[in-house]
Amino acid sequence: MFALDAPTAAAKTPAPSPQASPPTARRNLVLLLLAGACLGVMTGIYETSFNNYLSEEFQLSANARGLLELPREMPGFLVALSAGLLSGWRNSRAGAAALAAVAVGLFGLGRLSPEFWSMVVWLTIWSIGVHLYIPLESSLALATAGKGHGGERLGQLEGLKTAAVIVGAALVWIGTDYISSGFTGLYTTGAIVIGLGALFLWGMKTPPAVKNKQPLSRRLIFRRSYGLYYLLCVLYGARKQVFLTFGPWLLIRVLGEPASTIAKLWIVASVLGVLFRPALGRLIDLAGERLVLMADAVLVFFICLGYGLAPTLGWGVWGTRLAYACYVADLMLAATTMARTMYLYHIIERPDDLTPSLSMGVSIDHAVAMTIPMFAGLLWVSFGYTAVFLAAAGITILNLVAAAFIKVGKPADLPGPAAAGG
Repeated sequence: MFALDAPTAAAKTPAPSPQASPPTARRNLVLLLLAGACLGVMTGIYETSFNNYLSEEFQLSANARGLLELPREMPGFLVALSAGLLSGWRNSRAGAAALAAVAVGLFGLGRLSPEFWSMVVWLTIWSIGVHLYIPLESSLALATAGKGHGGERLGQLEGLKTAAVIVGAALVWIGTDYISSGFTGLYTTGAIVIGLGALFLWGMKTPPAVKNKQPLSRRLIFRRSYGLYYLLCVLYGARKQVFLTFGPWLLIRVLGEPASTIAKLWIVASVLGVLFRPALGRLIDLAGERLVLMADAVLVFFICLGYGLAPTLGWGVWGTRLAYACYVADLMLAATTMARTMYLYHIIERPDDLTPSLSMGVSIDHAVAMTIPMFAGLLWVSFGYTAVFLAAAGITILNLVAAAFIKVGKPADLPGPAAAGG
């Protein structure tokens, strides 16, 4: 293991962390869910409008759009290092600080970005907060779950966030189609909402027995035994970034869709996701991560083909609808990241490996995410958008093969989450 700070010596099987009392545990769960709802609303506002924001305000080309992912994803690559800035903080307090950074960055995007480079600065601040929060949220959620129900708890949180995304997407739809609020009003609203989420996390309590212990170490962990998890992160980072960057770009630049259309598609995906994500979490608990991730790879392969071929088939409106369907399906399947989290949870050697190992996974994921869009942008400019999505289809085949190597015990026999304070 490589560590940024020396880990404390520990027994092979550490004693479980103290449990919070039932009232404290319920309070923590409620506050975590409220913070998740705020994050969902912000996500609905940002994700449904950001590519239109770039296209309309800065007139970026496909190549420039790909290059912008370097500063946007760099904080994800450095998350395990930047988490050291919050060393000594409880997960809930570190999460609150991360969401506060999201609020500041989003406010800057809306109010303080008169030119491209100032936009990049605020986007980077937003990205730092988002990527710091990703592993913390999973750890906080698993700490509230009972034995054998980690996937279910993650599914519940994701289902709630998905419902909240509908609210954020609806604000974009109404704001752009009916009241002309513009990106300034939308991003200011999102900043206020996610600021509330930071306050909710700050209010979470830690069990008294935990308060007297050393705060969670923010070390960078790399273990050979977690190698398959790291490989899955690499492949997911490549697949995710192609879709995140160029899926909406195809809808906007090739099919000419406005922000309101992207918002409507997010609403459709989110309505379906309210039921789909909790069901997926239960499926992970019952059937295991291997089946879920292999099925995800097969489905994403056909989504790649749909994206790449839909505008070229000469189907008119049906080609456009096929692209819509691919976009919605991809948004829903993003929830399978829960399966990767649960796979890591089931193979970790020590309970306190979870958060730093998730951070390591985020860093690996984003090392790929920084570079793939640059090459994909060049591929788009040189050979057209079809080549981008056919290349992504090739990545999904590798993902299928990697997922086939997952080996864990029967889901019902696996240990439940270790207790942990906020």
